[in-house]
Amino acid sequence: MTEKELQLLGFEKQEDGGIEVTDDEGGLWIEDEFYYYTYDIVNGFTLISNSNTEVGEDGQWFVEIFNTEPSIRFTGFGEVQAFINLIESRIVKK
Repeated sequence: MTEKELQLLGFEKQEDGGIEVTDDEGGLWIEDEFYYYTYDIVNGFTLISNSNTEVGEDGQWFVEIFNTEPSIRFTGFGEVQAFINLIESRIVKK
């Protein structure tokens, strides 16, 4: 799945500013800056992508259900879209 497909599915970009590092000469830069995507289905049930630093040379992203053991991973746009549609159609509205 591509980054653009994550965006098309409605995932929101989450950025980590990294760590400010200074050298002996007073130079300042940011190290370990990264981002990832999340999709909140309901409170306590979130999908999360790998980070941009974990994307391979093929440019492929994946999505997991947040905070599960073992991990539950999706790699295809169609399967993530179908999963979101199925789960969201089962949400009980109060």
